[in-house]
Amino acid sequence: MAERETAATLAVAPRLEALTARLQSSLRGKAEVVRLSLACLLSRGHLLIEDVPGVGKTTLANALARAVDCGFHRLQFTADMLPADVTGVSVFNSHSNEFEFKPGPVFTNFLLADEINRATPKTQSALLEAMNEGQVSVDGRTYPLGRPFMVLATQNPLEHHGTYPLPESQLDRFLMRLRIGYPDAANEREILRRGPADPNSHAPAILTGQEVLDLQEQAEHVRVDESILDYILAIVERTRTHEALSLGVSPRGAQALYRAAQSMALIDGRDYATPDDVKRLAVPVFAHRIALSTRVAAAQRTALAAERAIEEILTLTEVPL
Repeated sequence: MAERETAATLAVAPRLEALTARLQSSLRGKAEVVRLSLACLLSRGHLLIEDVPGVGKTTLANALARAVDCGFHRLQFTADMLPADVTGVSVFNSHSNEFEFKPGPVFTNFLLADEINRATPKTQSALLEAMNEGQVSVDGRTYPLGRPFMVLATQNPLEHHGTYPLPESQLDRFLMRLRIGYPDAANEREILRRGPADPNSHAPAILTGQEVLDLQEQAEHVRVDESILDYILAIVERTRTHEALSLGVSPRGAQALYRAAQSMALIDGRDYATPDDVKRLAVPVFAHRIALSTRVAAAQRTALAAERAIEEILTLTEVPL
């Protein structure tokens, strides 16, 4: 059995390497960000990319979606957008004398929700059912979404004028929150020479939708030893008792880290997860799910303080051998 799992893992390696190379060519110098975004995809998760303007948030989301031969919609969120602009609307057909449902942009495989925090909470909540259950309910009827389905959302953490911060329930639907950061000097020089990446590049897709589903299923069969499971649970428990935090990680968050560790192992060509997978993923999977105590939040920038709290918890938690 173990030999078959190892052979299956090796068989998917070339496809994942080709996908990784494509994304790295679009987002130069950010190999770890690329691998984390792929782990999110293979975990059947949704990705929140939060950073300052101009560092490649939309470029990464575009590149990931276009590398797969699936449906793709980009939706620019604004304050005047309504939930029906996301999910769709029922329109009366005078010929059939019936209401017909006109699907919205959410009926796709990859939805790029650009600047999601510029939409009102009512519009943001239109994505909750889609992200959690893979379906949309409109006028008392439920419509299933296609598979795979992934929301890639971007937001600017610094500019708060005209924005509506995502509530905890919405943040918890994102498997990861990533920061891209500025490129180093060598890669920024190369970016200047090459010019901006073409979001409408007609380079052929690397994977089909069915191949993505196959990879997602393959990731679910990656072995996770009981000691790794205990390690994840110990980290989760510390988030619930840490003095700097008023809200710890939920069971959904623990499950997200478990799935992400499996996916990262598959991307690295292994059929088993390691403690390093967990340590590598804890911040992007957990930092947006916790809430700082009032005292800490008032003294520090919330997002960075949350990441530091998770890093501190990692240093305090015993790593299995």
